[in-house]
Amino acid sequence: MSSETGAPTRVLIAGGGVAGLEALLALRDLAGDRVAPTLLVPQREFTYRPMATAVPFARGHMQRLDLADVARDTGAEFVRGELAEVDAGAREAVLTDGRRLGYDALLVAVGAGSEPAYSRVSTWTPEQDKEVFGGLLADLEEGYAKRVAFVVHPDVAWPLPAYELALMTAWDARDMGQDDVRVSVYTPEAQPLEIFGNEASEGLRADLEEAGVTVHTGTTVEEDPDAPARLLAGGEPLDSHRVIALPRAIASGIGGLPVDDRGFIRIDAHGRVDGTPGVWAAGDAVAFAVKQGGLAAQQADAAAESIAADAGADVSPSPFHPVLRGVLLTGRGRQWIRRDLTGGDEGEAERHALWWPPTKVAGRYLAPYLARRDELEYSDAERPAGRLIEFTVEGHGR
Repeated sequence: MSSETGAPTRVLIAGGGVAGLEALLALRDLAGDRVAPTLLVPQREFTYRPMATAVPFARGHMQRLDLADVARDTGAEFVRGELAEVDAGAREAVLTDGRRLGYDALLVAVGAGSEPAYSRVSTWTPEQDKEVFGGLLADLEEGYAKRVAFVVHPDVAWPLPAYELALMTAWDARDMGQDDVRVSVYTPEAQPLEIFGNEASEGLRADLEEAGVTVHTGTTVEEDPDAPARLLAGGEPLDSHRVIALPRAIASGIGGLPVDDRGFIRIDAHGRVDGTPGVWAAGDAVAFAVKQGGLAAQQADAAAESIAADAGADVSPSPFHPVLRGVLLTGRGRQWIRRDLTGGDEGEAERHALWWPPTKVAGRYLAPYLARRDELEYSDAERPAGRLIEFTVEGHGR
């Protein structure tokens, strides 16, 4: 796909989330002047959301970046607008306001939306932290709420926030002197965070037991057809004063692209959209069962390598190889969990960082960039730069 005229390949990146920014940073490193990137985003800011669960408990903050600054740092053109449709034949992106942007390569990284899994239950999202938790924490402190349940619907693609919220709620209740508060998690998983493997599940169980959180595994919570305001857990009424559920992901609805039965974009292992030359996709918009920032960054890296190679860069594209990394906020510290999803890896869990920089989203390019922008201080180490380095038990290696 390198330009026959010698001009740089026009790469349009639609989306300013984790996948879009990771790809933008990767292309700058991999292809340099061989590409002329454009960042198309509907919003002005990138909000780094993985610490959102800690915000209502005063244990973290959400980092914000001006996307125009990121575009400037990477030499990209910055365009405000929202992708509505892809005209693959004309190689044009159609925006919601009718504008058309031409491209040689298009990366669709628009993310996914969310919707409540239950019609009459409080739904936690990073944007609704204050609304959902402000009243709950006040009720806990005043002694009005004694039973709190966090619910994971079977369609939820990332259950980790439910455990973080439960742990921090339980510890906060104790710190308030409310020792009789019962906090529960209801999940269809066979064991807590089963996607991370046995070691992570066992470590999480120990944290949950210490905090006094009860987990009901293998349990599907449904709305009572005879009383929609009531929830049934395993067929029995869910006994709780307050219920908070995680949302389920919904597709962004970009036209002109092949999608699965839920509307998510179908791609190959290099991020190429099925049957659509010149178009790649990465992140929550694609048809991959687990939707998580670190995986979105890995998908973006695979797509960026493929685009860079097509643009003539000396790159041998590697396929997407999903390695799941997570940092669980336990309310009394952090647990680092990791698992290779492609084989029989049982996963690992440690109380120290399993990768560096030690951010919740382990993006090869985005994590060091955010660390530099946020001027984070790391103990016993220089501020990191360049590519992500993954620690082994001995503290070295990739």
